[in-house]
Amino acid sequence: MATLSESADDALLLGAALASHFTGVGSSCVDLKILAEQAFPLQADPGMDTLLCPSLSHWQQVLLNCRVVGQPGDYTPLVLDKHRLYLYRYWDYEQQLAAQIRARCAMQCTDVNHDILNEGLLRLFPSQKDQQKIAALTAILQHFCIISGGPGTGKTSTIVKILTLLVEQNPKLSIALAAPTGKAATRLQAAHLALQDCAPAVKAAIPQEAYTIHRLLGSKPDSPYFISHASNLLPYDVVVIDEASMVDLALMTKLAQAIPKSARWILLGDKDQLASVEAGTVLGDICDAGIEKNIVLLDKSYRFSEESGIWKLAQAVKQGESEKALHILQSDKYPDVNWHYLNDELPTILIDQMVSAFSRCLKEKQAAKVLQSFENTIILCALRRGPYGVEAINRKIEEEYRRKGLIRSHYRWYHGRPIMITRNDYRLQLFNGDIGIILRKPTGGYELQAFFPDQGGQVRTFWPNRLPEHETVYAMTIHKSQGSEFDNVLILLPDQFSPILTRELIYTGMTRARKSVSVWGNEQVFMEAVSQKITRSSGLREKL
Repeated sequence: MATLSESADDALLLGAALASHFTGVGSSCVDLKILAEQAFPLQADPGMDTLLCPSLSHWQQVLLNCRVVGQPGDYTPLVLDKHRLYLYRYWDYEQQLAAQIRARCAMQCTDVNHDILNEGLLRLFPSQKDQQKIAALTAILQHFCIISGGPGTGKTSTIVKILTLLVEQNPKLSIALAAPTGKAATRLQAAHLALQDCAPAVKAAIPQEAYTIHRLLGSKPDSPYFISHASNLLPYDVVVIDEASMVDLALMTKLAQAIPKSARWILLGDKDQLASVEAGTVLGDICDAGIEKNIVLLDKSYRFSEESGIWKLAQAVKQGESEKALHILQSDKYPDVNWHYLNDELPTILIDQMVSAFSRCLKEKQAAKVLQSFENTIILCALRRGPYGVEAINRKIEEEYRRKGLIRSHYRWYHGRPIMITRNDYRLQLFNGDIGIILRKPTGGYELQAFFPDQGGQVRTFWPNRLPEHETVYAMTIHKSQGSEFDNVLILLPDQFSPILTRELIYTGMTRARKSVSVWGNEQVFMEAVSQKITRSSGLREKL
């Protein structure tokens, strides 16, 4: 940037470096107003070198006098939009996405037969005050719709009914179902099994296959571009995207550009969950932008009663009420949630508990039952590395198994090794996040095979050496658990606070549980985490 601008002014160098840095950690820009006259990093460790940022007016003035910095509409490497400094590409993504959403929100669907619609709504949603009914009506009458809600609020059953109503309007409708990850796409695919109260022809018109977004758009090898784009639109009348909170700004923009203006675009997700790994908090930004007629929030849980500990705990964490959340965890009033103090003996107690749970799993004779019982209990770690991270916990559990003579872990694969796929393999239909297990062949002997569940409750079998990249998964990170559910979730927090610990991370981990949540941690670390909200700089909400 200094070379291109023929200037090495510190304010430019700092701005360019920070624009790059913040894009790399999830923001779409750097907000100069937040950093002006502050020492960066804002939360520096003791002894760490810091940089003092200039005043906002001086910083803006210097930047606007540089050849490489333009204002909105200029084609320059950096764009200064009011107090936000962008790399051009991310400013353009925001502009394009906001324009796409605004245009769709301004359109009204004119292809609706209201007599057919009213009959369908009455049949599928008997209750007049049903939030899901409002969501269905919104999705059918609008070209753009977001349905947001936590686990168990009925997003999947709602989309099934929406698709039924749409096909009843037009049996020749072309529908695409997609999600950001293969695991989420497989779960969306299972929605087809929930179809009911509709004619066989309607059921046949709803797709049984769901795609990853990359596969839907048509990835080009070693390229950020897709086969489907603004000049080569997707051939669908309805596009449904599940787990939309995980979709980053760049991918959501490319998806928006590829969907025909005449199509209905429906996003499903939980706006309070963790955002995408890449830049952007797209779902949250859109939900906060004030386009109420296109957004429906489902807040009634069909899985938990309002008196359940998990439900109360999730609400407290979501609101950032750290003391209330800790009180719920430590109270004897809620048997489905509990707190364990972090101490030196923690790994031993926790590892014994997990070894016992996994040993019970392996007593099952059928692979399908082993996989099913594996979903009973999981350790979710906040971090990947460190003494309380996934890598250390997985290693310690394996060591304990080996010490007890339960596994032959000096081999790469062994009977009872749970694994998670870490790279999509479309040929084998195994996707990032899919969980399976290595077991001896049911016919006897020592020959090992990898077993993965399929949608029908059966199993798929693979030779281990044919598997795509994978890792051992007695424990997994909370990030990797998105889109999964387990009966009992054990959340392991580090003994010291880390910037990665936020209420969104804790909320996401807790809401993976169907029956119980245990948190192992330090009170102060837990309360700091719940008090801390993910802060990503973005101009999308303002542009909408």
